[in-house]
Amino acid sequence: MKAQRPLLQLEGLTKAYPGVVANSDVSFSIGAGEVHALLGENGAGKSTLVKMIYGLVRPDQGRMALHGAPYAPAKPAEARRSGVAMVFQHFSLFEALNVAENVALGMENPPPLRTLSERIRTVSEAYGLPLDPARRVGDLSAGERQRVEIIRCLLQDPKLLIMDEPTSVLTPQEVEILFRTLRKLADEGTSILYISHKLEEIRALCDNATILRRGRVVARLDPRERSAREMAELMVGTSLATPARRPGARGAEALVVKGLSLASPIPFGTALKNVSFSLAAGEVLGIAGVAGNGQDELLLALSGELKAPGGVIRLEGVDMGSLGPSGRRRAGMIAAPEDRYGHAAAPDMSLTENGYLTAGIRMGLTQNGFIRWGAAKEFAEEVIRDYDVRTSGPGAAARALSGGNLQKFLMGRELKQSAKVIAINQPTWGVDAAAASAIRQKILDCAAEGAAVVVISQDLDELMEVADSFAVLNEGSLSVPRPVQELNTEEIGLMMGGAHGMEEAHHGG
Repeated sequence: MKAQRPLLQLEGLTKAYPGVVANSDVSFSIGAGEVHALLGENGAGKSTLVKMIYGLVRPDQGRMALHGAPYAPAKPAEARRSGVAMVFQHFSLFEALNVAENVALGMENPPPLRTLSERIRTVSEAYGLPLDPARRVGDLSAGERQRVEIIRCLLQDPKLLIMDEPTSVLTPQEVEILFRTLRKLADEGTSILYISHKLEEIRALCDNATILRRGRVVARLDPRERSAREMAELMVGTSLATPARRPGARGAEALVVKGLSLASPIPFGTALKNVSFSLAAGEVLGIAGVAGNGQDELLLALSGELKAPGGVIRLEGVDMGSLGPSGRRRAGMIAAPEDRYGHAAAPDMSLTENGYLTAGIRMGLTQNGFIRWGAAKEFAEEVIRDYDVRTSGPGAAARALSGGNLQKFLMGRELKQSAKVIAINQPTWGVDAAAASAIRQKILDCAAEGAAVVVISQDLDELMEVADSFAVLNEGSLSVPRPVQELNTEEIGLMMGGAHGMEEAHHGG
């Protein structure tokens, strides 16, 4: 074990909110130069704990020490002055500004932009994350945007760097680059607190791990000595089921997409260029790609929220092009977008109301023009029960749920609608191993029952687990779908990065 002298010590940290104890008597320490994993399922208390360390939340009980001295930051600026920096899962960058301007906004006393640009160039190259300070953030890939956030932290010369789900938007090659950078930082004495649901990454990178379950520490271990399954089972407190395909006959052609071209309505979005594929009933098509390569646009086109001027979308031979989202749902074609706050869900509405928003048509939740609120509540309760959504009940507002629990509710809402075609963008984004496994199983069950399913995901392991055929979306163009068993992770990573061009990647690059 690498930990020598403790950099950060937590003793008995406790934090309660009305109706829930987020953290209960949490104690552990992080050594200087140690990469320490913080693991737990959704709602285990990881976010609250990290917010206490970063000064966003005050603990009710317990204490912290940094370099052996009492540490109790009242706000993030105090944490940063003490040498604690954090790279959040959701980037806080202004797309219309360039890299240097974005970095300056995150600093309390930024130097002149010319001086700052030089420092960005020097530091980013020293750590193997080269950045052009003059490039506009809106033109950067997701991986490059993450570099901006990391470099912004590194310019503060942090002693502790907290990283929340840092690889969720990266290709396998970008993950390797990030890991090299983190190992270099650790070798220089910077401690890293690393939060991720990707347990094989934890095994590859981290020296030690602390596992939380329902707000309490349940294990401290060396992740290199445990399997991913063992760690996942410690997180959930039970054995983990592996998703299994149920035998189901492949049916007739269900979905045909031909020559789909579409300008993006999203600022700095990606236009779709001549996207074509077809899908049989009972087949799962996995679509990979680094964030920002046309995934949102493809889902908008399939859902009917955007009408594509060029191209054809047919469901069981019937043209869907003129139908909006309600018409397509009625016909049996449903879509679940990636953005759970504001697009997939209305944050201030209850789970019952959010359930009704997309399930009202297919689940018969209206009668003679009136909403059947009793039936809508029963539907929400069914989703909560079947998808293990941790919430006070169907009357809870969507925004009151943790991100992972809201994701479980939204997936349940869509997958329960007995659709003919289901298109989902990032089905297990931000959920823990047990919930991800359960959602993937439900996707496979829907396919076995005859649904044609399009799964858009940045998680390659997920796609390999559920998909029959596989394609990559890169700069708005879709590669020709290929059977999953023909591919390996390295080849997929190159296709995702567009390193060899789409056609070269098809032939092994």
